[in-house]
Amino acid sequence: QVQLEESGGGLVQAGGSLRLSCGSSSRFYSSHVMGWFRQAPGKEREFVALIRWGTGGSITYGDSVKGRFTISRDKASNTGYLQMSGLKPEDTAVYFCARGTQYATSARDYNYWGQGTQVTVSS
Repeated sequence: QVQLEESGGGLVQAGGSLRLSCGSSSRFYSSHVMGWFRQAPGKEREFVALIRWGTGGSITYGDSVKGRFTISRDKASNTGYLQMSGLKPEDTAVYFCARGTQYATSARDYNYWGQGTQVTVSS
């Protein structure tokens, strides 16, 4: 069973930064992608960013985070990261990492999920 675990969430003021990490109990292979999603209370789960694990590491960002968030991965430690800068109150949500095999922005295409980490941005 693949287990993913996010860390790094917390409370930050608007304009601040946080870096989220996602560790996995199972190795990521080149065929895998890691996605980051977020869900605010009463809202649908929203795509944030994804990265292909293989060489080249194709990346896609959601429109609401482009230019502010950066996704990356460390193959050696099997860990993914989401560097968030210029945070806004509307970024407040629970952030999830997920593993899939399709290069896709839909949550339905991801098979394994972490429990999530809360990010709260105060104004």
